[in-house]
Amino acid sequence: MKILMVGDIFGRLGRRAFVEYTPKLRQEKNIDLVVVNGENAAHGKGLTVATFNELLKGGADIITTGNHVWSNREIYSLIDREPYLLRPANFPEGTPGKGFCIYQYRAKNIGVINLQGRSFMTPLDCPFTVANDIVKKISGKCNIILIDFHAEATAEKMALGYFLDGKVTAIVGTHTHVQTADERLLPKGTAYITDLGMVGALDSVIGLDIDMVVEKFITCRSNKYLVPETGKIIYGAALIEIDDKTNKATKIERVQIVEK
Repeated sequence: MKILMVGDIFGRLGRRAFVEYTPKLRQEKNIDLVVVNGENAAHGKGLTVATFNELLKGGADIITTGNHVWSNREIYSLIDREPYLLRPANFPEGTPGKGFCIYQYRAKNIGVINLQGRSFMTPLDCPFTVANDIVKKISGKCNIILIDFHAEATAEKMALGYFLDGKVTAIVGTHTHVQTADERLLPKGTAYITDLGMVGALDSVIGLDIDMVVEKFITCRSNKYLVPETGKIIYGAALIEIDDKTNKATKIERVQIVEK
């Protein structure tokens, strides 16, 4: 089995790139399932009904999110009724939506867990404890378990990787929008990469207008939120290969498409 896990879709360019390149990758690589982080799909912040549907039409099977999940109030009309739209599982009890799902593909039950880090981010519930509890809950029901850990600190992502090594099939990081080059199988067999990168404007600062961000760093003042809507794109993802008999990861490969 081959699963493509795609980094943060950022704005219109990110959606355009996802819709254009995902079907091609699916065909060329014989991909069975696509998991994508969509928390920046609507002009860099959150999801709308329209952008959610655009990602589905582009080939997303499961959509995860992160710290910008509530940036558009339209999400409330989706989060409780869409079975494969997730928000981080470690939000407090009573938060709308769900933090994990079980997706049936042929004879396989695939568990997908969405988590958010706490280092340099909003102090949610402990992602380690929450992840461990969910894994215990669903491991008997799932052949494969995947985690999208939406976190700032590389150390926190790596620590979760080792904490759950051998208990889940794959752990991928999102949020920083910069793809890391540390993809590998951890000692007990879990496929891991610290960050998938993003799908969005190549000539940008993590998806945002360059001049706007540079000015903000120089002046230390907030300014208008600008997202490039034209130009070249970068597409960051990871392809995970899983043995159909053992349900264990056999390979993780970085995917990076850069328009020339």
